Amino acid sequence: MALSLLAYNISDLCLGKPPLRCLAAASSSVSDAIAALRSSEDPFLSIWTCNHDGDTECECLGKISMADVICHLSKNYDTLSALNASVSVLVPKNPSLVLHVQPSCSLVKAVDLIIEGAQNLIVPIQTKPYTKKKQQNDKVSVTTTHSNGQRFCWITQEDIIQFLVGSIAAFSPFPATSISDLGIINSTHAIVAVDYHCSASVVTSAISQALAVQTSVAVVEGDESFMSLIGEISPMTLTCCDETAAAAVATLSAGDLMAFLDGGNPPESLVQDVRNRLQVKGLMGLLSLFDSLLPWSGYSSEEEFPARTTALGRSMSSAPRMARKSEAILCNPKSSLMAVMIQAIAHRVNYAWVIDKDGCFVGMVTFVDILKAFRNFLENI
Repeated sequence: MALSLLAYNISDLCLGKPPLRCLAAASSSVSDAIAALRSSEDPFLSIWTCNHDGDTECECLGKISMADVICHLSKNYDTLSALNASVSVLVPKNPSLVLHVQPSCSLVKAVDLIIEGAQNLIVPIQTKPYTKKKQQNDKVSVTTTHSNGQRFCWITQEDIIQFLVGSIAAFSPFPATSISDLGIINSTHAIVAVDYHCSASVVTSAISQALAVQTSVAVVEGDESFMSLIGEISPMTLTCCDETAAAAVATLSAGDLMAFLDGGNPPESLVQDVRNRLQVKGLMGLLSLFDSLLPWSGYSSEEEFPARTTALGRSMSSAPRMARKSEAILCNPKSSLMAVMIQAIAHRVNYAWVIDKDGCFVGMVTFVDILKAFRNFLENI
C-alpha cells in the first residue's frame, strides 16, 4: 500500500494552502518587513526579486520571520542603520534553501529535494485568475498576487510529515520502529548547543546557526561524561516575539534568555538587567527601541504585568501558537517513529531532543532524518 504514495504530486499537498504574502527585496527595508509581519497573523513572509508590477521574471529569494529580524538587530550596534537596511539582509545566503517546483512534481521528488537541503518548495497555486491586490500598511506594499495573476504557496517539511501521518497505515508496521533501531538520532545536522551560563555573543551565534538549519539551540549543563538538557532557545519562540527580544538576545546569557522568553512576560529584574547591559555596551539605539515597545515598563512585579502584545499583534498569554516555552521537546531512543512525528507536529517544530533513561542528553531527531527513513523504506519495498 505504501507504493500508492508514489502516485501523489506536490499539488495534492497544496489544497487549502493560503497564498504567500510577498515583499520585494529591491524596494523593501527591514522596517518594512517588521511592519508587514505585524500586519498579519502569518508569522512568515516571502521575499522576491521583483515588485510584482511588470512582466519581469520573478523568483522567491527566501522565507523570513521575526526571528530573522531579531538576530539581525542583535548583531548590529547601529540600530537605525539595521532597520533601514535592505530586507535582503534577512534572507539566508544559500539559494538552494528555497526551490521553485511545478504542481506536477511528484511527492517522492519533493521528499528527495528536502533531503538534499531544500527547506521550502514554492508551488504555483492552480486556481482561477485573481485580480492583483496589494495590502497597504502605511508605506509597505505586500501582495499575494503577481502581475500575471499567479499565486504561490510553499510546501515545508512539516507539510510532508503531516501528509505521511495521514497515510501512516500504509507503512505499517514500519512507523512502530524505534528511532534508535532506525539509526536516525542526530544523523543529519550537527547539534547546536550552548552552556547554560554562556555569554550573549555565543547565544547569538548559536541562534543564527539553528535558524539556518531549521532546528533549535539546546541549552545544556555538564560535561561529555554526562550532559543534561536544561531547555532550549527555539527560533519558533523568537518568531512569536517582537523586535524587543533583540535586546535580550544581545545581552543575556543562555539561561537568562530562556527566562526572558518563557511565557512572554519577563521578570522586571531581567528587564532592568537588559537595560543596564545595553547601556554598558553603548547600544543606545537598541535601548531606545527596547523601551519604546515595552508595554509593561514601570511594573514592579510579574503579577502586575499586562499581557504582552507581540509583533504579530496578539497576546503571548492567550495565543496558542505563542504558548511555546523553554522546556525542550523530548523523546527517548526507544520512542517509536510515529510517536516522535506526532509529538513534533503537536508542538509545531520539526525536531525532537533525545535523552536516555538516566536523563543524559543523547542528540536529536529532525524531520529530515524521518523523511530519510521513509525514503529508505520505499526503496526497500
